[in-house]
Amino acid sequence: MLNALKPQAPDKILALMGMFRDDPRPGKIDLGVGVYKDAQGLTPVMRAVRAAEKRIWDNETTKTYTALAGEPAFHAAMADLVLGSDYPKDRLSALQTVGGTGACRMGFELARLANPGATVWTSDPTWPNHLSILDYLGMAHRPYRYFDAATRSVDFQAMLADLQGLKPGDVVLLHGCCHNPTGANLTTDQWLAIADLLAAKGALPLIDLAYQGFGDGLAEDAAGARLIASRLPEVFIAASCSKNFGIYRERTGCLLVLSDATDRAVTQGTLAWLNRQTYSFAPDHGARVVTTILTDPALRAEWEAELEQVRSGMLALRRQLADELRLLTNSDRFDFLARHRGMFSRLGATPEQVEQMRRDSAIYIVGDSRMNIAGLNNQSVPVLARAIVAAGV
Repeated sequence: MLNALKPQAPDKILALMGMFRDDPRPGKIDLGVGVYKDAQGLTPVMRAVRAAEKRIWDNETTKTYTALAGEPAFHAAMADLVLGSDYPKDRLSALQTVGGTGACRMGFELARLANPGATVWTSDPTWPNHLSILDYLGMAHRPYRYFDAATRSVDFQAMLADLQGLKPGDVVLLHGCCHNPTGANLTTDQWLAIADLLAAKGALPLIDLAYQGFGDGLAEDAAGARLIASRLPEVFIAASCSKNFGIYRERTGCLLVLSDATDRAVTQGTLAWLNRQTYSFAPDHGARVVTTILTDPALRAEWEAELEQVRSGMLALRRQLADELRLLTNSDRFDFLARHRGMFSRLGATPEQVEQMRRDSAIYIVGDSRMNIAGLNNQSVPVLARAIVAAGV
């Protein structure tokens, strides 16, 4: 039977990781894998996370199952973090998921159950796993223009023009902040225009909020999601704790669903049912760490301070790289790097230029020229800048 299986296309980022690992050259630079790294190239355990884990270790008395949809305390803590303290509690359903990827998957599953004929509209480009999951689920999907390759900014008029094709019940996948892979974000006015368009078309927003706190701040990065939630009757938000809590391997995420209050009980029951069909109970440890931090004022203050250090450090690297390239090229054409937010920016290099940087300078970037700014440090920024110029980007 198994001889009927067909090989799956290899993941390009995982393949790039393997190439980087096998490269013997000293000073090689990994800008492919999407994890935060400090100046020493490590992904550290945050101080607040370590303290919360010790508290859990000291006080936990059982490892039995929790609630099928996840602990209500985790749902409440995440809703407060994402939506603010005055969110409409009578309209909220929530599901603890296996990472932000699991939250996206469950959001797609819920939309498919509610409207099997829905088309999911995704930004062009978007995180490749969005499209992979949709293809696996057999859900129709269409791209909308998002990124202007010439200006390296959002092509908002093209985005609005494409979304005029929405039909009632369609799903629009939006990146809440720190767009992956481009780093180019919507402005407040653009979020308002999108909210008005979705309301007029009767479409459902699914907001992927994977990097809250990595862009302009915790509240600022959630502003678009909060605006949409305040203006539309039904909203899905897939939130990840991997990046802002640094707990990648704990696979902690949450799907928040706002609906009419009269639909809340059925929606919550359906979310729990989806968990049961997929993996039953989501892992508890990461969710318990997050809940402990968010509900303890001292731990939350410690976490927010460390997260701010991470955010400001990435912004400093962006400014340094833009300044280095301005000096080397006597041009402002790379200033977009300082305007982008989050871990990623799409450089605008061709695959051949990306390969030249790998071959000549041991710099590893995904083929579409998405690079992880968090993989840099003060010493590697000038190396990258020189490689970009040498490759003729």
